[in-house]
Amino acid sequence: MAGILYLCATPIGNLGDMTPRVTETLRAVDIIAAEDTRNSIKLLNHFEIKTSMTSYHEYNKIEKADYLVEQLLQGKNVALITDAGTPAISDPGEVLVQKCQQADITVTSLPGAAACITALTLSGLSTRRFCFEGFLPADKKEKTEVLQELREESRTIILYEAPHRLRKTLKELYDNVGNRRITLCRELTKKFETILPTMLEDALAYYEAQEPRGEYVIVMEGKSRQEKREEEKESWQAMSIEEHMSYYEKEGMDQKSAMKQVAKDRGVAKREIYQYLFNK
Repeated sequence: MAGILYLCATPIGNLGDMTPRVTETLRAVDIIAAEDTRNSIKLLNHFEIKTSMTSYHEYNKIEKADYLVEQLLQGKNVALITDAGTPAISDPGEVLVQKCQQADITVTSLPGAAACITALTLSGLSTRRFCFEGFLPADKKEKTEVLQELREESRTIILYEAPHRLRKTLKELYDNVGNRRITLCRELTKKFETILPTMLEDALAYYEAQEPRGEYVIVMEGKSRQEKREEEKESWQAMSIEEHMSYYEKEGMDQKSAMKQVAKDRGVAKREIYQYLFNK
């Protein structure tokens, strides 16, 4: 009978956030797969956990995942931990989960700290709809595509960033999405936790004056529906009414339906479109 893969959330700073369930599981499993065994040994020592560890990180995630799947198929239980937070979020753990599913191995998650959710709740921005982007891509072309997508995103956006890249990322966000409301969350749950609700423009000025320190979560408001409607309206206004009508008629609309849609797009009454077209 195959073993079970346990995704174990570990503290993102404050060791008091370690759950009893995770502690018990880490003691009970046969193997702990850790992103960085040098970091994780400090955590295990603090909680007096003696279970053997193996490294599982970005650079060995394929071959080591295959090894761990073999161990699981032999009946061993495996716990996966990351340096901080919940495994498989901006983390190579997703590869191991996929391979376990393909091998019909049971995977379960032991919830706990997650920097993205902690930051979202502290941001003061809308929490009803949100998207998690993680770290922006290193590849220039891919990053440009992602930034273009974020420009149109209406949900609250959550990103991670390291201190040495923070200024550059804030500038790229400002250049692509404009001056949006953001909240910068630094060193979450730690002694020097800082929550800074501000505007992108002001954040740029703030970090020009001082060096960014610690790990950051950036929470940024999405484009409002009102802003989207205004931009769409402006794009229609750039067309003549005849061109606008022709656009919908080529889509298969009859004249009456096209007039109604044109009026809606332009934010005017249908009779205004009619009068323009037939009473010129």
